[in-house]
Amino acid sequence: MSKKLKFLMTTLLAVILLAACGTADEGSSTSTSDSKESDVLKVGLEAGYAPFNWTQQDDSNGAVKIEGSKEYAGGYDVEIAKRVADALGKELVIVKTEWDGLLPALQSGVIDAIIAGMSPTDERKEVIDFSENYYTSELVIVTKAGGEYANAKTLADFAGAKITSQLNTTNYAVIDQIPDVQKEVAMESFSHMRVALESGAIDGYVAERPEAISASTANENFTYIELEDGFDVNEADSSVAIGLLKGNKNIDVINETLNAISEEERQQIMDEAIANQPAAK
Repeated sequence: MSKKLKFLMTTLLAVILLAACGTADEGSSTSTSDSKESDVLKVGLEAGYAPFNWTQQDDSNGAVKIEGSKEYAGGYDVEIAKRVADALGKELVIVKTEWDGLLPALQSGVIDAIIAGMSPTDERKEVIDFSENYYTSELVIVTKAGGEYANAKTLADFAGAKITSQLNTTNYAVIDQIPDVQKEVAMESFSHMRVALESGAIDGYVAERPEAISASTANENFTYIELEDGFDVNEADSSVAIGLLKGNKNIDVINETLNAISEEERQQIMDEAIANQPAAK
């Protein structure tokens, strides 16, 4: 074999080896990228529904930084999200999202899960899956301390009252159960409701008991009414669960994680969230 032919064959072999190495490197790079994506759990919440979730300026009390922001999110939902992320071996990323934007964000892949005090209603179950419940609470009415309805005990005692709650929630739907109520336009957030109640624009709003405790703790002008007759709601309406895309492969691990948290521990986490919440938002 001539030296020229040997040189050509050696050169060709080198090109083939380099091409093979390049293909392997590219495959490795793609795999690493996919791995990084799968190592992150993006959780959507309002960061404005204390004590379930809120916004604060530092990482005190275990708060987690909000993506694309200098602010942090804390609260009961954040504590649950941390446990779920740990169980899945993922880094928790909080994505601050308006309430009405949570479902679209999940369905479009902007977030991987909704952990935002969301009830697993039949209507929502038509479009997404839910985990087991991670908190159950009764619905109450927040009103002015010393006001016209401060001594109310039943739904009938709120007849004629101007009552509202959050848009697209069970809380807002049950207002119809109050006789002769003046059902006000639904509001985007509970912070808006607190302002409206303080100003006298409304007489009260329907909330889950933890939010009511949070509101009355933050503002001495507020109180809440635990009704003797109560609202007629099913378990799904009085519970909160994690929202996931249909067929999410991690749901079994998530459920195992949630079921491992005892009722006593859940209440302890909630009590700490109430104590750690910022002043009225």
